Amino acid sequence: MEFISDRVSYQQWEGGLSVVISNRLPRSKVFLLIAWLLAWTACGYVFIHEFSRGVEKDMFVPMIILLAFWIYFEIRVLLVVLWRLKGFELWRVQEGELTIKDSLFRLGKANRYFIANIKRFGLLNMDETSWKWQMSDSFWTRGAERLGFEYHEKKVAFGRGLTKEEAGKLVHLVAAALKRERKSGA
Repeated sequence: MEFISDRVSYQQWEGGLSVVISNRLPRSKVFLLIAWLLAWTACGYVFIHEFSRGVEKDMFVPMIILLAFWIYFEIRVLLVVLWRLKGFELWRVQEGELTIKDSLFRLGKANRYFIANIKRFGLLNMDETSWKWQMSDSFWTRGAERLGFEYHEKKVAFGRGLTKEEAGKLVHLVAAALKRERKSGA
């Protein structure tokens, strides 16, 4: 096994390539995420407590909307915390397929793509100064994708939270593995 960074490792063998990307954060950022989750949970407790005490008739609908908003973001923040603590992105190029899996506690759906149908593989063209990029690549989200390809007229993006340097090294590794698989399958 070889390492590109402390989060990204890969293994090459005669028949393919395997890449593992950890989504770990520095301790300070993990503590911030957990503190955010605890604060949001405490707010929800207060909302639910007030709702259970009974609300005036004209406040019933706004409280339901507030609770729906709270539940949605509680789940989102919880999933991000779990992803950052125990999540991995796994890629494998083997036997004519590229398999991509987002793994949380070793669970997750593996998406398989036939290499013969993959077109335009490479780095995604992103404006890193844009507001959208800054928000999607922040540590309080699952991270923005850096690599992608077209598959049956659809765009597939992967490589969450990679740095520019990590993505640059991985794009060459995976492109070479895809090329080898295309040649061996032809």
